[in-house]
Amino acid sequence: MPESAWKLLFYTLSWSYGIYLLFFTDYPFFYDPPSVFYGWKKGMDVPTDIAIAYLLQCSFYGHSIYATAYMDTWRKDSVVMLLHHVVTLTLIAFSYAFRYHNVGILVLFLHDVNDVQLEFTKLNVYFKHRGGVYHRLNDVISNIGCLTFSVSWFWFRLYWFPLKVLYATCYSSLQSVPNIPFYFFFNALLLILTLMNIYWFLYIVLFVAKVLMGQMQEVNDVREYDVEDSKKTTTVKKKEAGLQLPSALKEGMHLKNGLVKDKRL
Repeated sequence: MPESAWKLLFYTLSWSYGIYLLFFTDYPFFYDPPSVFYGWKKGMDVPTDIAIAYLLQCSFYGHSIYATAYMDTWRKDSVVMLLHHVVTLTLIAFSYAFRYHNVGILVLFLHDVNDVQLEFTKLNVYFKHRGGVYHRLNDVISNIGCLTFSVSWFWFRLYWFPLKVLYATCYSSLQSVPNIPFYFFFNALLLILTLMNIYWFLYIVLFVAKVLMGQMQEVNDVREYDVEDSKKTTTVKKKEAGLQLPSALKEGMHLKNGLVKDKRL
């Protein structure tokens, strides 16, 4: 839960800052994606407000690589998640160095919104059984969160991302800046990012299919390793441990330092 709370805080602040840059300043990148390359030239100055966003994102994804490998719960998609963080950090660092920062702001905005929804939904999943008591409100919120998350993932990452970002980087960039440097390098990384978005969308489709087919009665993370198998394994271990208990324990005695002693006050 602390992992999700921390990520929710960061992504909320990051996405809110992205909203500010794209909708409350003079940057026209969201409504006019090709404009990300208007006036581009080598060594151009990076605006301070965009540089701040880059500094925060670079720091976060640098930490995320370490956290995914050594701190977070290991899941079925952890290898893909690690690759995602490496690709994202590479895009952030090199897009800043080669002054493709306008594209970067648009990419981050289109991705952070889903992470906000994901972590918010996960927190409500954790909270619905807190203190050994079922909380219906958190259950309802988590169900609604899963629905909106599924729709927004498709809309932002699989529709708007190709429509706005890939169109601008693959086509419009050559119109504005012929022979633009590192054209294939950056577009290859963006395409890898798109493939990972499709990969995770398959998990979302799997989740929805399980719910519709009645195979899942409540919201669970389908990326987790099989919970039922874990429960069965735990049960078997407990049974085996029970068979190995000394008869002294069954007679109201306990072990201490390898010796059988009476339970006395």
